[in-house]
Amino acid sequence: MTLVHMFPGQGSQRVGMGGELFARFPERVAEADRVLGYSIGELCLRDPREQLGRTEFTQPAVYVVNALSYAAARADGRPAPAAAVGHSLGEYNALEAAGVFGFAEGLRLVAARAEAMSRVTDGGMCAVIGMDEAVIRLLLRRAGLETVEVANHNTADQTIIGGPVAKLDTAAALLKEAGARSVRRLPVSGPFHTAHMSAAAAEFGSLLGRTPLSAPAFPVLANRTARPHSAEELATVLTEQIDHPVLWRQSIEALLEADPDTVFEELGDSTVLTRMLRAIRTERATR
Repeated sequence: MTLVHMFPGQGSQRVGMGGELFARFPERVAEADRVLGYSIGELCLRDPREQLGRTEFTQPAVYVVNALSYAAARADGRPAPAAAVGHSLGEYNALEAAGVFGFAEGLRLVAARAEAMSRVTDGGMCAVIGMDEAVIRLLLRRAGLETVEVANHNTADQTIIGGPVAKLDTAAALLKEAGARSVRRLPVSGPFHTAHMSAAAAEFGSLLGRTPLSAPAFPVLANRTARPHSAEELATVLTEQIDHPVLWRQSIEALLEADPDTVFEELGDSTVLTRMLRAIRTERATR
């Protein structure tokens, strides 16, 4: 049996997340406050200025809650994972858990990543439910909507697309008419994980290239490749993650292929990845 920890990303945030974790780890919370220049506990627990939904605040907040959740698991004596995976931003928590960087250094990277991504604002994302990803690509190409791209391969039944707002609205109407069960706009500010994020990737990549990164202590699957990170390619693959699709379904399937009895545990303050895992397991059982 293999134990894999999963860490959620942007979209899992909610006011009140983290709960008692902030009181349990005051030194780490104080460290986060120094890095960020504001109270992360206030943001997550009360969000008095309604900032939690803004990318530059969302990503550090989710990172901190995920990291505190992992710290609590270790402090409570729960088993250490044999591998880890994180969805988009959550990949940084998987890497922090594997010792690639420390908590504070990871938070600095996440804050810089969030700032770079928040500057790309002409776009959005939609969740497409009930339509095969290959069909989505074909329909978009036939309609001349190449600027709308597949951004997340979540499950066989759920694909995330992203692109400029006007084109995204046209794509949503097209896919609904073609038989998608649902096409829903996501509460994000940009077309993440598409080629439209290339400027953000270039900006963040220059920082990553100057940051010391250690080899992972255990395998961490990369969103970009659905394969374990290698020490030599960490900076390159993390840079490309910003403007390339998240291969979530492929990553989970790779872990299940290696060990069908893998036990997955979602950390943080969300069950979104657990629900996706359940869908992926059901899809595999019905093939």
